[in-house]
Amino acid sequence: MAFVNENYLKLPGSYLFSEIARRVNQFKKENPDADIIRLGIGDVTRPLPPAVVEAMKKAVEEMGSQETFRGYGPEQGYEFLIEKIIDNDFKPRGIELSVDEVFVSDGAKSDTANFQEIFGLDNILAVSDPVYPVYVDSNVMAGRTGMVNARGQFEKIIYLPCTEENGMKPPLPGVRADMIYLCFPNNPTGMTISREELKKWVDYARENRSVILFDAAYEAYIREEGVPHSIFEIEGAREVAVEFRSFSKTAGFTGARCAYTIVPKEVKAYDSSGSAHSLNPLWLRRQTTKFNGVSYPVQAAAAAVFSAEGKKQVRETIDYYMENAGIIRNGLEEAGYRVFGGINAPYIWLKTPGSMKSWDFFDKLMREVNVIGAPGAGFGAHGEGYFRLTAFATRANTEKAIERIRTGL
Repeated sequence: MAFVNENYLKLPGSYLFSEIARRVNQFKKENPDADIIRLGIGDVTRPLPPAVVEAMKKAVEEMGSQETFRGYGPEQGYEFLIEKIIDNDFKPRGIELSVDEVFVSDGAKSDTANFQEIFGLDNILAVSDPVYPVYVDSNVMAGRTGMVNARGQFEKIIYLPCTEENGMKPPLPGVRADMIYLCFPNNPTGMTISREELKKWVDYARENRSVILFDAAYEAYIREEGVPHSIFEIEGAREVAVEFRSFSKTAGFTGARCAYTIVPKEVKAYDSSGSAHSLNPLWLRRQTTKFNGVSYPVQAAAAAVFSAEGKKQVRETIDYYMENAGIIRNGLEEAGYRVFGGINAPYIWLKTPGSMKSWDFFDKLMREVNVIGAPGAGFGAHGEGYFRLTAFATRANTEKAIERIRTGL
């Protein structure tokens, strides 16, 4: 008899975005003529930059020639890409990294979900609330979280409430946490923190020998001064932090799949006898066992992001989405909504009118104005009463959606 991993049975019935898709598909079936505008799932709509496309074409042609064909690549990623990542994303900010501290992968979602595998099951986990669901769900699957309560929260997780009173920023844990997930600019709230605020987290982790799992997938959208783009801008962070980054939302790789994770050699976890172990070789061991690497054409395309033309084209794309964010934010504020985010991130977090439940607001938007968003309750208990819209639609659809919300609700 084969036994199931019963931790999977603790999960909600479906992943948030799968449930959104199910409801939308059912609505479309019932209303085939509805002109639906999607501002829910954070998927990009602009095509890959031309410099990226040309690099990918060239790499594919190389794969079609005996002289330049490549088989299995290094699981950690090709050095030609890793060196460009270091030279362009970190050195200009005064951050020194070695090639073997950068791990190229097929997505930040995959890495944030998989990295927990190298930690023991007795670690105490802390997450913001609301939170990107993958951080929680992957730890539930591993058996680290205990059972879920009536509020939909797991008994062994420390939830750090992000409220209007604290500016939608998580407070430091009141007790010791071993693994801490932080995401800035934040998904779903779109909020950021200052260097001084981030330093408090690094200091906390150093005092408690914790590890911060820092999701910086949206750092390219930061517009304001004084907002850190990397946790490694903070003194001491190399001892306690791992950072996840992605080409998906910056260069349009949601369908091409490429990301990278920074694991400094100094960051450590401990065995039952108290001996320290660097996470860097453990993550390398995990990747070489379970992952065969990102394809050569995709990595060649990612490297083109850092060319002069690639940088210019990516910046134009990011500017386009942030202009969308401004349209959404300003339009909602003019309509009387309480709004967060949309300044340093492509996400806008709004308070639902009249304390309406977030799934009820989802249904109201979908049925009355045919606009799709993401209900805050899907991101955690403190997301109830809030709603997320994304700036990744086309300009025409963004303007149309906001006009519908302003005049149709």
